[in-house]
Amino acid sequence: MGHMTDGEPLAATLRQIERSAGALATASVSRMDESLPWFRELPADQRSWVMLVAQAGVQSLVQWLRTGAGTRGGPQAVSDEVFDVAPRALARSINLQQTVALIKVTIDVVEEQVPHLAAPGEEQQLREAVLRYSREVAFAAARVYARAAESRGAWDARLQALLVDALLRGDSADVLASRAAALGWTDAPPVAVVVGRSPGGEAAIVLHGVHRAARRADVEVLGGVHGDRLVVVVGGASDPVSVAERLLPAFGEGPVVVGPAVPSLEAATESARSAMAGYRAAPAWPAAPRPVAADDLLPERALAGDGEARRILRHSAYGALARTSGELLETLDAFLTHGGALEATARALFVHPNTVRYRLRRVAEVTGFGPLTPRDAFTLKIALALGRLEPGTQGEQLTKPT
Repeated sequence: MGHMTDGEPLAATLRQIERSAGALATASVSRMDESLPWFRELPADQRSWVMLVAQAGVQSLVQWLRTGAGTRGGPQAVSDEVFDVAPRALARSINLQQTVALIKVTIDVVEEQVPHLAAPGEEQQLREAVLRYSREVAFAAARVYARAAESRGAWDARLQALLVDALLRGDSADVLASRAAALGWTDAPPVAVVVGRSPGGEAAIVLHGVHRAARRADVEVLGGVHGDRLVVVVGGASDPVSVAERLLPAFGEGPVVVGPAVPSLEAATESARSAMAGYRAAPAWPAAPRPVAADDLLPERALAGDGEARRILRHSAYGALARTSGELLETLDAFLTHGGALEATARALFVHPNTVRYRLRRVAEVTGFGPLTPRDAFTLKIALALGRLEPGTQGEQLTKPT
């Protein structure tokens, strides 16, 4: 079947295909217009790129046949260069399934023209070769899209890491906004930062796990891997701790700390600072829930030297009590000194136990920490120590640290 002429297989057929390359590409694009509704909606520049790919495809078919690939024993792989004539941006506009549909249309057109393209006796050989070529060019398209996806994933991971770096440094709002916009961030409020251990491996793969978990939780996320830490910015989470619980599969072992909710990405530096401080201090509370709010780690953060935590405890606990009549601070001090024993506290203060109970309830109302709860009692003990170390600061205004 078929014959050799001019020292190469299908020589006359190849010359005819080359002469018809432009007409074949034009006919293919016309067929795409007729049969693929989405193709008609493409902008003019992208349609022209498709035309270039179709022409390159016909030329690639000729080169492929010249190597002997049209025969069963010849090399089969099609060079990915057939797609190099179009910008990589085309891969963002047309997905792999659509690309395969375009290839199929082009091959159908070529197949229909086989009687006019093939030299006498070479029709069947050309038809079989075109079918094999269509399969190989589809594989080539898959390789191109796989590389584009891998490159895009690595680039997005780098952009996200740069944004998280900017957050942790406290860069200007303009820097944060521009980098977030490049990643499609919509800044849905509220925004919170979550910090935990990275599960290890390539950053792009780690962030893929983060985004997959975020889709299930219906929130938007940005993330970055910093050493062994995974830092994730969450947007649109009305309850950040609850959302962080759904993101846990993306983190490695160890504590996962959630910064306080803020109105927008512009203010997320505050949330990031608290979350990072909480993550550093979390080992001091082995029984902490996972995830845990950074504000629930105030005593550990204060012990670890976090100035913001020390200010919060001095202002909202020690300072708040010091600004009352004095009885609450005296009662709390006696209660903590006597190991949380109501009767012993009452005897030391020469009051009835019910009076101690009432005052302790007032302590909880004033500070937000209940002395009868062991964890809150520990927090209050640290707050009292901090307040006495710096007694002139109990009336300070709570401000964001510089």
